[in-house]
Amino acid sequence: MAGKSIKPMKLHTDLKLRVSANTNDMPWVPSPVNGIDRKMLERDGDEIARATSLVRYAPHSSFTPHQHELGEEFLVLDGVFQDELGRYPAGTYVKNPPGSSHTPFTETGCTLFVKLRYQDPSDHERVVINSQSADWYQGLVPGLTVMPLANVGTTHTALVRWAPGTYFNPHRHLGGEEIFVVDGVFEDEHGRYPKGFWLRSPHMSAHKPFSVEGCTILVKTGHL
Repeated sequence: MAGKSIKPMKLHTDLKLRVSANTNDMPWVPSPVNGIDRKMLERDGDEIARATSLVRYAPHSSFTPHQHELGEEFLVLDGVFQDELGRYPAGTYVKNPPGSSHTPFTETGCTLFVKLRYQDPSDHERVVINSQSADWYQGLVPGLTVMPLANVGTTHTALVRWAPGTYFNPHRHLGGEEIFVVDGVFEDEHGRYPKGFWLRSPHMSAHKPFSVEGCTILVKTGHL
């Protein structure tokens, strides 16, 4: 008798819709690997999936060796993440290109913001940036500073730091925009988003962002 098929998971897969999720209110869900839990924000597939997630490693946990067919990128939110290529403390951004492989582990425990299977197969550049020591650059308005992380074609990824009381110009997102609030409180006319919020705005969406308290956000544009 044929085995029962498992329907691939579909979560926030319609890229034409605006999504806002407060990860602070979401439960941790165990992964198939002991000691590693997830909060799923976006997912299209089973264990091999185009996905956006928070991933939490318990101290002294490890993941099985694996390959990233369509790439992986992550920001270490707390703790220290490790693999055979290096050690990545909180604030480190890593982009592993399509076809790369590694065996992740952690001694201290850590939490990551992770995106899988988003990259162009022609992107072969590995990127590692420690935001605790990299340079910030003046943004388009006073109070805004930017740390570029990765630029491939129309896709741009950066950390953006907003001083308290910073207001940005109204604008549209050609190719969409995705934001994860790393610290502080980000705002626009649609709502207020404290640390831990994930936002995804579709192609040609518009808003007028600002921050009264100040914040740091991870921003990805042009990929939707």
